[in-house]
Amino acid sequence: MSKTLKLVPLEQKYFARVIKLGNDVHGDAYLTEEIIDKICKRSLKDGINCSFVMIDVKKKGLDSEKVVGFRLTYAPTNWVIDQWCSPDLWDLPIEQLCYFKSSTVDADYRCHGIAKQMLRASINAASQQGAKGGICHTWMQSPGNAAYLYFIKCGGQHLKTYPNRWLEDSYAGYRCIICGVDEYCHCDAGEMILYFDHAKD
Repeated sequence: MSKTLKLVPLEQKYFARVIKLGNDVHGDAYLTEEIIDKICKRSLKDGINCSFVMIDVKKKGLDSEKVVGFRLTYAPTNWVIDQWCSPDLWDLPIEQLCYFKSSTVDADYRCHGIAKQMLRASINAASQQGAKGGICHTWMQSPGNAAYLYFIKCGGQHLKTYPNRWLEDSYAGYRCIICGVDEYCHCDAGEMILYFDHAKD
C-alpha cells in the first residue's frame, strides 16, 4: 500500500468527503449529512470509534486530503434488530455483534488491500467495544458481485437474502446506480455474519 495513505477514525471534518465518495459509488443520497452524523455517533462506545476513513495525504483538494475509502460500523449495543435481520441464525447475541454498515473504496485505489485494512481496523476497535462478530447486509447487485465475494473471502458467512432491501431508502430519495435515477431500488441484500475468530487476513 502507498505510504501516502493514512487510516484515521471517522470524524466530522471528513463527513463531506465521505458523503461525496459514497454517493459517487452507490448513487445519489446514499449518504447525507444527517445519515453520516448518526452513523458516527453509533460508531462510538467506551471512547472507541469503530468507523474509519482512508485518506491520501498527497492528494489534496482545495483545503484537505482526499478521502479514498471508508468503513462505517455500528458499535455493539448501538444498533437494533429490524425486519432485515435473522437473529435466530446468529450464534452470538446482539450485544456481542457490531454492524458493518458500509464500505467503499475509490475506483482508482481498489485492489491494493485498502478495504481489508479498514475492515481489520473496525474489527480491532469493535473487539475492544465487546464484539465477537459482526453482521452486514451485502449489496448483492454490486458490479461483479464484488461486495459479496469480498466478504466471503474475509471469512463471512451468508445467512439469508432479502429482496428490495433499499426500496424504502429509494422512496426517501436514494438513487441506486444499478437500478437507475428514475427507478426505485430493487437490489437484494445478503445478510452475512463474520465471527472475528474466523476472520481471514
